[in-house]
Amino acid sequence: MEKYIIIIDQGTTSTRVILFDVRGNIVGLEQKELRFIANEGAILHDPIRIYEDTVELFTTLLKKVNIDYKGILGVGITNQRETTIAWNKENLEPVDLAIVWQSTHTNYICDDISSKGYEELISQKTGLKINPYFSASKISHIIRTNPKAKKLMDEDKLAFGTIDSWLVAKLTNGKKHVTDYSNASRTMLFNIHTLKFDQELLDIFGVKSSILPKVINSNETVGMIEDERIKAFGDFNICALIGDQQSSLFGHTCFDCGSFKITYGTGSFMLLNTNDQIIHSNNGLLSTIAYAIDDKISYALEGSVFVAGSAFQFIRDNLDLVKDFSDEIFEKNNDGVYFVPALTGLGAPYWQTGAKGSIFGLTRSTTKENIVRATLEGVAFLNYDVYKSMKEDSHIEIKEISVDGGASKNTNLMQFEADIMDVSIKTISTSEATALGCFYLVGLNTKVFNNLDEIKMLHKYIKIYHPNQKRDEFNRKYQKWKKAVEATLLFSK
Repeated sequence: MEKYIIIIDQGTTSTRVILFDVRGNIVGLEQKELRFIANEGAILHDPIRIYEDTVELFTTLLKKVNIDYKGILGVGITNQRETTIAWNKENLEPVDLAIVWQSTHTNYICDDISSKGYEELISQKTGLKINPYFSASKISHIIRTNPKAKKLMDEDKLAFGTIDSWLVAKLTNGKKHVTDYSNASRTMLFNIHTLKFDQELLDIFGVKSSILPKVINSNETVGMIEDERIKAFGDFNICALIGDQQSSLFGHTCFDCGSFKITYGTGSFMLLNTNDQIIHSNNGLLSTIAYAIDDKISYALEGSVFVAGSAFQFIRDNLDLVKDFSDEIFEKNNDGVYFVPALTGLGAPYWQTGAKGSIFGLTRSTTKENIVRATLEGVAFLNYDVYKSMKEDSHIEIKEISVDGGASKNTNLMQFEADIMDVSIKTISTSEATALGCFYLVGLNTKVFNNLDEIKMLHKYIKIYHPNQKRDEFNRKYQKWKKAVEATLLFSK
């Protein structure tokens, strides 16, 4: 009998359910767009819609694939991180809409906490910066503004969790209230040293410990799916949980200290595996838990660039400089033009959310091709800034970088990044690195793989870019880039 694994990939813009065979090939995939509600900085999802979409996609997938359902070894869940849901433990009804990680309307809580001098304490305990990005201010806001939530918490009937916790609670009919270490580490309530939710942090944000999920390994067996619509097809066990960017790191087989991945989407997410080392950044990077396998914790340094793929969309949709993103469009030099694509502020290592995008070096001879090339180089320089900060913070040698996502298909971008980072860049053979990482974790749980080396044997790359630009040419460009960033920050004040 053929064996299979199902992965639920619940993201910010869509929910996907994917069926893999045990060799990591995709046998079936169902996807549904997820709409959000936006209002004055609040970005919200409907938790019931997320769950119902998940069940619909799961059952639709099983109906479409021609397999023996008894061959399904297990189910894994990977999810958008930090997004916060609170629900009634007794009837599994959400008390409010889900507050998405991108939401900024809880910043008033972060400002209040910062004004009381808690920045260093929170950074040292959690590895994170005080920011509405993380879950703590979101659940605190729900408790402060929703009387029903406060009442349920006082009665020990309120449950809090990220998307993984919510889906597990619903799928197991309330029998399990859990999260994994990677998701817990993004709440800003979890101490990454003691590996426990921290009472001092709970007190700061006004949260009772009774609402918290149990924290488990990323490859730990959670429990059986109890939803009757899914049970009609068979008995399926949930065998892995992990946050999406950490899952992508695992999907890139970045198992060793110094292994590094970049995922290109709207922005770009960079994670450096630091193994058992917690590295507190001096450059605005985040320390986080990468994953936990059989009670062994692996940590990572993380940096995010807010604008990557969206910079190319900007020059196409807003400026009408390109019709598509074919490689030859990006081949001309920048002719002294520098574009700082701070279209939604600057992330690590600058952390200037008020920064505005800027273009420098325009002359009468400047062409649209020069601006297009400057856009490519601007995205690459932002990534290099994070890469450089990671090397400075960690003192870890980075031998190569593994990449995925839409922009990784641009050969000019990949070659320029290999040149400026002076390291080989490898593009992986699948567009499903996030789901693949969770697949590997289920495979470890169910003994499809006995160790990480067996997983590495499955992993494939489709292209490798080696650095070939002279360093003096790069240094000249990079110094101009730094001046452009300084001018951008000055203009934004």
